[in-house]
This record gives sequence, C-alpha cells and structure tokens, in this order.
Amino acid sequence: MLRRVPNRADEPDSILFKGYTLNPFQVQAAHAMEAGDNVLLAAPTGSGKTLVAEYAIDVAIRAGKRAIYTSPIKALSNQKFRDFKNDGLRVGLMTGDLTLDPDAPLVIMTTEIFRNAVFEDPARFHDTDFAIFDEVHFVDDVDRGTVWEESLIFAPEHVRFVGLSATIANLHEFGEWLRTVRKQPLSVIEHTRRPVPLSHRLFHPDAGVFQLEERQRAITFHERAVAREGRHGLRQGRRERERSRWGDKRERAQGRKVPFGPRPYVQLLDEVQHRGLLPLLYFCFSRKECEIKAERSMGRRLLDRAERARIEELFHDICARFELDVDADPGLRGILGRALSGVGYHHAGMLPIHKEVVERLFTSGLLKMLFTTETFALGINMPARTVVFDLLRKFDGVQMDYMKARDYLQMAGRAGRQGLDKSGLVIAILEDVDLMEAPLSRFHSGKVEPITSRFNLSYSTILNLYDRLGSKGLLAAYDKSFAAFQAQKGTPATRAKKKAAAHAALAARMQVLRDAGYLDDDGLLPRGKVAQRVNGYEIQVAELLFSGVLEQMDMHQLAATFTALIHEDRRRPDARSVREPGPLMQKANEAVRRFVAIETLQGIAQPIKEPDWSIAAAVDCWSRGGSIEDLERLGHSDAGDVVRTLRMAIQMMRQVRMQVGKREQLGARLEEAVVAINRDVVDAKRQFELG
Repeated sequence: MLRRVPNRADEPDSILFKGYTLNPFQVQAAHAMEAGDNVLLAAPTGSGKTLVAEYAIDVAIRAGKRAIYTSPIKALSNQKFRDFKNDGLRVGLMTGDLTLDPDAPLVIMTTEIFRNAVFEDPARFHDTDFAIFDEVHFVDDVDRGTVWEESLIFAPEHVRFVGLSATIANLHEFGEWLRTVRKQPLSVIEHTRRPVPLSHRLFHPDAGVFQLEERQRAITFHERAVAREGRHGLRQGRRERERSRWGDKRERAQGRKVPFGPRPYVQLLDEVQHRGLLPLLYFCFSRKECEIKAERSMGRRLLDRAERARIEELFHDICARFELDVDADPGLRGILGRALSGVGYHHAGMLPIHKEVVERLFTSGLLKMLFTTETFALGINMPARTVVFDLLRKFDGVQMDYMKARDYLQMAGRAGRQGLDKSGLVIAILEDVDLMEAPLSRFHSGKVEPITSRFNLSYSTILNLYDRLGSKGLLAAYDKSFAAFQAQKGTPATRAKKKAAAHAALAARMQVLRDAGYLDDDGLLPRGKVAQRVNGYEIQVAELLFSGVLEQMDMHQLAATFTALIHEDRRRPDARSVREPGPLMQKANEAVRRFVAIETLQGIAQPIKEPDWSIAAAVDCWSRGGSIEDLERLGHSDAGDVVRTLRMAIQMMRQVRMQVGKREQLGARLEEAVVAINRDVVDAKRQFELG
C-alpha cells in the first residue's frame, strides 16, 4: 500500500503508494494529511488529483476511521464507486437514486446528499476523518454554489477536508477563508503542469487552422474574401460547397430534416481526420447540434472492417449486460448505426442507459468522433486526442456571451491521452464576429476568473439553522460565508452595505416563513418541521401536504403532481403545448401560489417554483404501464429529462411517505406510485447493478 522511498540527502523522501511513486505535489499533500492538515489542491485535469484523494482515504482507514468522497453529479459518483470498488475497498454509495452500504469505511455521495446529512444527522460523521470535495470550484456555481459553502461551513469541526479543483485564480484567498471558517490547519497546494501539454489552435473557414498570434493574418484573409465575394456571396458560396460535399439528396432520402446553412465544421473535421488527430471530442452548446453534426458525420470512413466488427460485438455485449432489447428500442439501433460509422453523440437529454452505452463505446477507443455538450467534461475520465469547440459563446440564461476561461479549460482538458499522446490539440471554431471581437487570449493564457461566493440560504437551510441556532445564530451564518470574507476587502462602508443587504434578504425570507406559518418566536411549527425534513422543493411539498390535496389523489395523480413540482420545460414559452390541469391539479397550483403570494408581498425576487404540468400526460401514461416511446411522444421533452424528473420524484415521494405519520392511506398510495413509475429505464438501482 504505502512506503517511503529515501532519496538523496538534499531531497525530500518520495512516497510509493499503490505502485506509483508520487510526484512532488502529491507528496506535499500526503505529508500535510499525515501531519493532520486539511488540503486544498488545484491541478490540471489528468495530473493525478484522484491519487491524492485515495491517499486521504488510506490515511482515514489506517486510523480506523471513515472517509466521505463527494462529487457534483450522480454519474461521477457512480463512476468513482466502481473505481474504488475495483480497488478492493468496501465502498458505499448515496446519490438519492441509490443507497448502498452507507456504513462502509468509504462512502461516495453527491455534495447535496452530504449537505443534507450534515443538517439532518451530524452524529453520523462521528467517526469520519476526511470529507473529499471533488470539483470544489463549484462554490462559484450560480445554482448550486451555496451547497458547497454550506457543506464547508457546517460540517462537524473534527472532519478534515480535501478540496480538489482545476485552476482557481484566487486559490489562496479561498484557502484563507477555509482556514478561518474551519479553524483548522490548511495546506494550499497549486500544481500547473499538465502531464500531456495542450496545443491551442483557432479555425475560421476563410483562414483555416491558425495560432492566436496569426489572428491578424486570419482577419486579413477574411476581409479579402468579403471584398471579393461580398458577405451574401460568401455565405452562399460556403453553403454551396457544403451542399456539394454532403449531398442533401441523401439526407432527404433518409427522411432527415437538416437545417440548411453554412457548415464550416465539415472543413475542420476533414483536416483533423486527414492529419490522424482522432479520436475527437466535439463540444456543442446545443443538444440538437450534437445530434445533427453526428448524423452528418456518418458518411466518413473512420473505421475499417475489423473495427466495425469489434464495435458490433462490444455493443451487443453491453446491451446483453444491461438486458436491453435492441429490436424494441429505436434509440439503441440509432446508437449502433452511428457507432458503426465511428460516430456518436452524448447529452443530458438522452436516456441514462443510452448515455451509458455511448460512454462505454467511447472508452473502448473505437468511436472516433463524439459530439457532446459541456456536461461530458465534468470529471468523467474520457479523454481524446483532439477537442473541438463549436462556439466560444453560449447562452447564459439571459443572452449569448463568451464562456468563462475556467469552463473552456475544463473542457479543453479532455484533450491528450496520457501515455498515448505527446500533446493534446484544442481547436475553437470562430464565427465572423468571434474573429474580430472574441477575447481569445483569455482562453489560451491559462488564466481563469476568480471564484466568487454564491451564498444564498434556501428555505430548507434557514429552517434547519433556525431550529439549531435560533435567529441570532442564523443571522451569524452570513458572517461565516465566503461572500462575507470577500466583502472584507472593500471599504468599511462597502462591507457594511453588503452585510446589511444580506441580512435584509435573510430577514425577508424569515418573515415569509413566519407569515406562511412555518415558524414563530418559539421555534418551528408543524409546516416548518415537515419542510425541514424534505430535501428539495420542501416548501411546495409542505404546502401540498397541509392543503389536504394530496389526500384526495390516486397514485397516478400523485406521480404526476410530484413530477410537476420538479419539471421545468426547456422549450420557449411560445412553443409549449399547454395542458389544462384537472381540478385536483388546480388545487395543487392554488396551494403553492399561497406561498408565492406571501413572497411577493415581501419583495422576494425569485419566488418558489410553481408546478409545471407539461409532462403530466407522459407520467400518467408511464404509471399505467406505458412505453419509452410514450414518454417521448407525450412528454414533449427529451426522454432523458423525463426519466431524470421521474427519479427525483421517486426520491421526494419516499421522503414524504416518511413524513405523513398517521396518514396511512396517503403513505400507501405514495408507495404504489413509486412502484408504478420505478421500472425499466427509470429504475436507477437495477441499471446500476446490471452495469
């Protein structure tokens, strides 16, 4: 397992761990953990951060204690569980979808599960030595950053942590805050060298592939092309070249409706293929673009006969393992058809089992081009020779804007396979406006934006902290946040202003909870106690329970209602098909709107989510034995989104079933609803066990 290897007298001892001689930054982290310190480590993708996490786990187990490994997504948690299991460790897993051996010496969980456990039962961590936070820079995430901060602030004092991240610009500032809030020694370690260096390039259809230093030359090429053909003629010329190259007749014959327009990426893919720079990860910021580009790339000769035979054999082996019926599943047949051309796509709208099949095909090395969204870059160890960015801009919820350098580097870090490639190639496709205006040096410099606090206490957190600490302790929570720490850099007036604003926002939410009957001066009221024990959509659940509307619903209506609390239609409002909910659903709407009305009176900027019934018909059909095709047809959403919503609804119904107490009939119907929808592709436990 572990032994020290003496070096020359003028060098520190190295460490041999699990057959690896640790490199200097890993040795530094190991020494810190042996000395009793916490560790905050920033290092590029693929540089060996996981080995530091494994060392922390080893330290804990050797001491007769436990370790917790947290990750931002369920897929990564599942992957880590399998990795550690293969190492011969006894490992548990807690993701919401799955709970396996939660008392194991090592437990893998999502960060949300960790935060919830800290509030619900801090005593369960009495024998925990280390909590490892993978992707700790998620503190900066707009939607989920608060979860990371709350976990770091409120975890039991004796629990040490290891924070792992890619590059963080203000790493030492973040470390100082952690020292302050945890009141424990902390070693901050920064490693910047990648084991496989990256080579960054740019592409524009008028200039080809070029380096950042050649940007002006590329602009000149483009301006000459515009002067020669005019902007309209230039666009038309590109369109004609692409149509000639790919043959729209073939596409029409196959019944595919493909948007018509210039396709500069084809020229780039030709170049990458010609130079032998495959396999390739192609990042798009649209699910539809992933699918379209994969379909259009199927005509390439990427595989020989032997490779196609291996693809088909591996595909059927995977399907047999997961007990999948290829003949009955057109989605699987589509995956195989693309795979036999060496191509695939991967995005969150796919069924989870379909994503699993694609991932395993890609890790085999047989898929040469994978078109995917940015979620693929998050922690999942699937590198390629080349990474291509379809755009450098993406929709930020309000408008199209250039992505953060940190996001770019996270995705770019998938380029270059250790032991196979001397370097990884990263190419960004530029539109005309990008060629002129994009802050390209920001992406290529390796410098990233500093992380900032997104601290914003949820109603669930407020209720938990109020129950434990009272109003004074709750108000003091802001003072422990990274937001308060960062505010200290300002003038006294600025600090006071920010603190006052934070306290005012908290006071407004507290008043909402008072007015809505969740708490009073003496503590939590029955509504508040129910909401306290529900993780996610806690207010909506409490309102529905206390309105009595859930008591009137059958199991099918219950399934539809809980999915409506969670689901958010991704389509534009004007593209949605409006389904008028029935009388009980209307009552559910009214129950939730009671709370929203109180929030409005208090000036809450973002009220709680109201039910979205757009997939209610699909859920009702599924609960009555419907098929996957029914989900896709009636859900008006990607099947993967519907399945993910159903899995979350199952978690929530199980939580509520534990809260209903004497309402035995409601509890029984909730269980019936869970059984009815937790089948086939929705059954996460079965899929996991088969895999």
